[in-house]
Amino acid sequence: MSSDNQTAQEALTFADLGLSPKVLSAVTDAGYTVPTPIQAGAIPHALLGKDILGIAQTGTGKTAAFVLPMITRLEKGRARARMPRTLILEPTRELAAQVEENFVKYGKNHKLNIALLIGGVSFDEQEKKLERGADVLIATPGRLLDHRERGKLLLNGVEILVIDEADRMLDMGFIPDIERICEMIPFTRQTLFFSATMPPEITKLTEKFLQAPVRIEVSKAASTGTNITQRLVKSGSKGWDKRETLRRIIREEDANIKNAIIFCNRKVEVAELFRSLVKHDFDAGALHGDMDQRARMAMLAGFREGKLKLLVASDVAARGLDIPDVSHVFNYDVPIHAEDYVHRIGRTGRAGRAGKAFTIVTSNDRKYLDAIEKLTGLKIDWHDGDLSTVVATPEDESAPRRSRGGKPERASRSRTGEKRERGRSGRLPSEPASMEKYVPSDDLGTAPVAELPGAPRAEKPQPVQQPRVAEERKPREVAERKPQDVEDHKPQSARNDNRPRRDDRPRRDERPSRDETPRPRRRDDDLDDGTVGFGNDLPAFMKVSGKV
Repeated sequence: MSSDNQTAQEALTFADLGLSPKVLSAVTDAGYTVPTPIQAGAIPHALLGKDILGIAQTGTGKTAAFVLPMITRLEKGRARARMPRTLILEPTRELAAQVEENFVKYGKNHKLNIALLIGGVSFDEQEKKLERGADVLIATPGRLLDHRERGKLLLNGVEILVIDEADRMLDMGFIPDIERICEMIPFTRQTLFFSATMPPEITKLTEKFLQAPVRIEVSKAASTGTNITQRLVKSGSKGWDKRETLRRIIREEDANIKNAIIFCNRKVEVAELFRSLVKHDFDAGALHGDMDQRARMAMLAGFREGKLKLLVASDVAARGLDIPDVSHVFNYDVPIHAEDYVHRIGRTGRAGRAGKAFTIVTSNDRKYLDAIEKLTGLKIDWHDGDLSTVVATPEDESAPRRSRGGKPERASRSRTGEKRERGRSGRLPSEPASMEKYVPSDDLGTAPVAELPGAPRAEKPQPVQQPRVAEERKPREVAERKPQDVEDHKPQSARNDNRPRRDDRPRRDERPSRDETPRPRRRDDDLDDGTVGFGNDLPAFMKVSGKV
């Protein structure tokens, strides 16, 4: 983009983009006058009904780039029952709920019916909203397909389709679901496609479902903000060493920390690190995908409102969440995928503010660090010296164990199907019952080594099986059947013990015919009972004489 075009774009206001007066009034009331580059580039084309491929890093205002033109176009027409007019697909519940908030804020002068289809919410409530007719349907792919299969949703009335955070959809394995959903929507729809990065798989998807799209790329793919100070912090590989390093950095930056997000690679580490910080009197909360929806939303609300200073989270909080004023980001684990680093540190330094990002690096993270520096094109500075003074450990407890074939081993499971790893570490604050059972480790307190999270469990000694002695097989003979009345009065265990073993039973062709089998003779007292209709198969309990 030339400097003249850039200057002209900066001089634009929302009034110059063609939005309706009602939408402009809501935008002004929200305190915005100048659009961001992605908004200035996408809104005019979206109002004309063109397909759009928008590429911009996180925190650049992509949500408003499709919300504002959609509200303007929805001023005409009405929705019918179970047939939404527009559809927005989001990878996570938090992003879907955040988009709904944007529609409520910018559509306050409109009477729009908005339906939110996400997990963790009752189907009945969602079906009632669909029955009333939805102008805007915001959904995660899985819950959308659930309603579709239940026959509660029809997609043949969708006029505008928005696929948001497409690269995150790819990471979470939603691309097959996206393809299914796109095939259910009319071909004449308008498609708005937004992503922070463009891997080859996403490029193929855009070529398949977008018709002559307008490509809007306002920043280099996978680039980091220039207003974010990035530093690397060396640490040992053990968990207690990394937690001690994180606490030291937080205390050093305490005067400058307004709030901070701490990212971990695994949910188990989120739980363990959260308890460690609380144990050391830090004001911390936790957020990951296994928490129920109500607890997740309450935790995010508390962090936005300043009730929590530190939020320990998995990558569920790395994309698109509207937390505008985060001063620090700490990467407790170096992300395995280099793109995730860009999204994580993008939580700070938003809207032109300054931010800081610290990444704890061990000797086992060298290849991940090299991939990040290669992707971003930056050489990240060290905070307190590089890894040359840190001795590499032969076994890293945070690295996945490898099998003989070189593939990571799957987590072992107990008989109940729960991961042992999860059982050792406990749950998060949304599940207080397990907090009492949690056994603290190293910096959390003292406990027997066998009960520490991550410690190997003592296996029960298995009895030594004696080798079977081969017995000489006896010739198979047909045993004489005992009289039925005697056999019936024997207890079940006795009858089972006298039966031949499976190996000693005669084969089908060696068994005597029915006529050759000796039958028990009837006794005279059996004939005197006067019982008719049972033949030789008279039950034992009926053989008790009724004579007095």
